[in-house]
Amino acid sequence: MLRAHTVSDVRAAEAALMARTEPGALMHRAAAGLAGFVRETAPPQVPVVFLVGTGDNGGDALYAAAELARERVVACAVVDQSQAHRGGMEAAYAAGCRFVGSTHGYPVVVDGVVGIGGRPGLRGPAEGWRAEIEADRPYVVAVDVPSGVDVDGARVPEAFLPADATVTFGTFKNALLVDPAAQWASRDGLARLVDIGLGPYLPRPSLEALEVTDTEMLMRVLRPTLAGRSGGPVHKYTRGVVGVAAGSSRYAGAAMLCVAGARAGAAGMVRFLGEDDLARRVVDRYPEVVAHTDPAEAGRVQAWVVGSGGGEAAGARLERALGDRVPVVVDADALAHLPETVEVPALLTPHAGELATMLGVDRDAVEADPLGHVRTAAQRWRTTVLLKGARTLVAHPDAPVRVNLTGTPWLATAGAGDVLAGLAGSFLAAGAHPLDAGSLAAFVHGAAATAASGGGPVTAGAVAEAIGPVVTAWRNGTLAASAVRDWRTA
Repeated sequence: MLRAHTVSDVRAAEAALMARTEPGALMHRAAAGLAGFVRETAPPQVPVVFLVGTGDNGGDALYAAAELARERVVACAVVDQSQAHRGGMEAAYAAGCRFVGSTHGYPVVVDGVVGIGGRPGLRGPAEGWRAEIEADRPYVVAVDVPSGVDVDGARVPEAFLPADATVTFGTFKNALLVDPAAQWASRDGLARLVDIGLGPYLPRPSLEALEVTDTEMLMRVLRPTLAGRSGGPVHKYTRGVVGVAAGSSRYAGAAMLCVAGARAGAAGMVRFLGEDDLARRVVDRYPEVVAHTDPAEAGRVQAWVVGSGGGEAAGARLERALGDRVPVVVDADALAHLPETVEVPALLTPHAGELATMLGVDRDAVEADPLGHVRTAAQRWRTTVLLKGARTLVAHPDAPVRVNLTGTPWLATAGAGDVLAGLAGSFLAAGAHPLDAGSLAAFVHGAAATAASGGGPVTAGAVAEAIGPVVTAWRNGTLAASAVRDWRTA
């Protein structure tokens, strides 16, 4: 899995590694990686200006500038030359770097103003450089993180330097993976990670993200469903039964889409509980689903999905599902009926507005700090919370937060959340922990949307239909990293 660490953990790992290496070795490794990225990004005839701060981030930039100055025109704009990294300054002077006060005229700008140790926001000359960059629109490469962002909280202040690409060192940082900061760190993909040897010295990460190579978690769920539990024969019940109590006469589509997500997942059977007419419609569309209208006759399930389009019935359905003492996905309307404590393994799946209501804050506050608020909710209910968004977050109070990196902007479409809830319930019914069920569902859901969209608009129904092929490709190792997220921007 891809991992990110906090500033304090990175600093501690750097100190431990530096005690075992020659002085300056880490900075030279970082500078070499940064220079290599600039070479890939801009041809030799393209001049580059480096914005240089007073810390180690500025030192990384200066050494990279010195390396590149031997092959192209390189300029350095330094916040304070008397406070800049001495060795880096000497190297830049010796290599023939120009020293300037402006970014004007340089099509590539390398932002080495503020690194991971800086406070959010910009001060001094950096504020003027920001105005110049906004006017000229050069290609901006950030050193480690875009200057001015909140590195651990992934928030953005009023003044910071957006980047078209970021080169980071040792490990990812929260601000490079979680919105809103992440959307300003790279225009076309993830930050470039340069290995400087920190790995053995890093503790448990603050964030994790599934990648296409991470089939182990998927197979932990699929193996029992395919090989039989406890070595016994395989049948639909051993694979898990997921119950769906969703939809209403007003929101019939929510029931259909939730069932579509559930039937596409790992479970062997779907039971639907709902109104007479809706139950008939579900079975007409999906004849493999067993429908019930009387809760007393609904039969046993290994997990429930409750709330999608449930309207006024959502509260009673949630109470009944919790009474079954099996894991439950709590979505949409059911979130308003959460008890003070949830006594069963649960996955709560709010969007930003629903989470704001749950926590008694404004939606704008959640969107400005999704990482902080999803952690708060996970601690508040002592359960797993999946906060839907462009980069969906899945938080459990005792584990690193998972951030989902698959998907496409076209996934912001009506009914997509219903499909996701059903799919997560299917993974729960198959035996996955709620944290894993939410992570797997978000990954597959996003990848299916990318596959179904082909770079254009997509419907929730099309996403559901693409789930099976995506799971098959992921399991078989044929799912390409380029096929799971549409990173392109307008």
